[in-house]
Amino acid sequence: MGKKSRVKTQKSGSGASAVVSPKEMMNLVSELLQKCSSAAPSAGKEWEEYIQIRALVEKIRKKQKGMSVVFEGSREDYFSDLMCWAQYSGASCDSFTVANFGKEGYGLRATREIKAEELFLWIPRKMLMTVESAQNSVLGPLYSQDRILQAMGNVTLALHLLCERAIPSSPWQPYIRTLPQDYDTPLYYQQDEVRHLLGTQAVQDVLSQYKNTARQYAYFYKLIQTHPAASKLPLKDSFTFDDYRWAVSSVMTRQNQIPTEDGSRVTLALIPLWDMCNHTSGLITTGYNLEDDRCECVALQDYKENEQIYIFYGTRSNAEFVIHNGFFFQDNAHDRVKIKLGISKSERLYAMKAEVLARAGIPASSIFALHCNEPPISAQLLAFLRVFCMTEEELKDYLLGERAINKIFTLGNSEFPVSWENEIKLWTFLETRAALLLKTYKTTSEEDRSMLEKPDLSLHSRVAIQLRLAEKQILEKASASGRAKRLHFQKKLEEGAPLPRYEESDIALLENADSDAKLPIILRKLEEVEEGQEIQTTVCMNHFSSWTVLFNSLKNEVI
Repeated sequence: MGKKSRVKTQKSGSGASAVVSPKEMMNLVSELLQKCSSAAPSAGKEWEEYIQIRALVEKIRKKQKGMSVVFEGSREDYFSDLMCWAQYSGASCDSFTVANFGKEGYGLRATREIKAEELFLWIPRKMLMTVESAQNSVLGPLYSQDRILQAMGNVTLALHLLCERAIPSSPWQPYIRTLPQDYDTPLYYQQDEVRHLLGTQAVQDVLSQYKNTARQYAYFYKLIQTHPAASKLPLKDSFTFDDYRWAVSSVMTRQNQIPTEDGSRVTLALIPLWDMCNHTSGLITTGYNLEDDRCECVALQDYKENEQIYIFYGTRSNAEFVIHNGFFFQDNAHDRVKIKLGISKSERLYAMKAEVLARAGIPASSIFALHCNEPPISAQLLAFLRVFCMTEEELKDYLLGERAINKIFTLGNSEFPVSWENEIKLWTFLETRAALLLKTYKTTSEEDRSMLEKPDLSLHSRVAIQLRLAEKQILEKASASGRAKRLHFQKKLEEGAPLPRYEESDIALLENADSDAKLPIILRKLEEVEEGQEIQTTVCMNHFSSWTVLFNSLKNEVI
């Protein structure tokens, strides 16, 4: 299969550090694990904790300099091997080639005309790196005895990737050699580049991602050095923080969920060749064909020969793209800003409000989102804000009044206000809250635009400032929308306009409405991302043709 794998571990020579004793390294790693496992810092102290953790990591990286496993040459040297391996393994390779698209990085270029919805790419299961293949690999013995690996498929994939990278005879070498040597996720940002995100709604996720990755590294370093089941792992003599950061970013930017071989559940996977596709707006066009046991992709649009082939990664915000994929997507129609809201338990009407929300399937405290488009709030957030702003009499009406149960269905419907006063309150709240959030940023939108004009700005700084500016623009729109809505309903109140009344016949309308603004209720809960889930993935249960499972990619556009 083409060139033989050229793997080496740099332990001496140019750039290598002095020999570090195992005891010294274990002490440093133990200190890192303790620091990352301590109680969460108090509000406002997260940045200080990040600096402390980063200082420990940098001390470890300095000691480990020159010890990582690397490949000779560049990625481009191995693309021909990748294509040969894919063809030999039964993948489709006659419609495209790998090409360099400048700022977008490497991607797939059509070698012939491809029609929209035409099946042009399929990858058989035997090419995929999955949690299942990890269990059947050299990592298997440790996996069977470690609960963290069993609970976190993403971490399992990262260690699986590192093990196979260190084994010259690994069947995945043609794929692994074409992966980027580094990434643009915030794990690779310099401290001053991360500082640009201070005050943003995304910064907490960035800091948590770094802390979680550092904790995982420290935990597995100790485990690999001490656990009997890890004695034969190729990582035992060389497992650096840079290695783990690379593996985590490789998985984080590429992992997907596919069905297991028996189709009974889903598992995480890396999909060679297909993951070279860059992102654009559109619809999910990738699925898994259980009958032929392969990943399949149809064309998102018509492509002429030599045009770049794109796929749609999913309805992700730019914060998600930056944190988990390493790029900012201009004109993202799905961009949004997270906002945490809750009913205070000390509030006199808490029990009543919580009960109304519970009947609507909405938690009393949750993370919602402000969207870049109109309306800026979802049906669920509209329902929450209406309850949040209800008077005691209004709450009683929705709990005990005539047709109270049916009225719950109207909470998320913009056509049926609780009262004009309630609408004025909720839109005033939104206007004020968005304006207050804007004041937490250390720069103005105008200053951000000026900074983005600087030609010497680093790529990571540019992405961070673009994200910061995008958040402000969403908040500015939300505040303006709140003001416009407030004035609209004030006019309704002043004019004595009759309040639209809910009728039994409206149930069908509410249940079948296509617009999110007309949904009576969103039954699913918005949950915070759990600690340790900084590598994420999504299953998309759309249905087309005979595909049984469709999934949404978490990939890096600049790959």
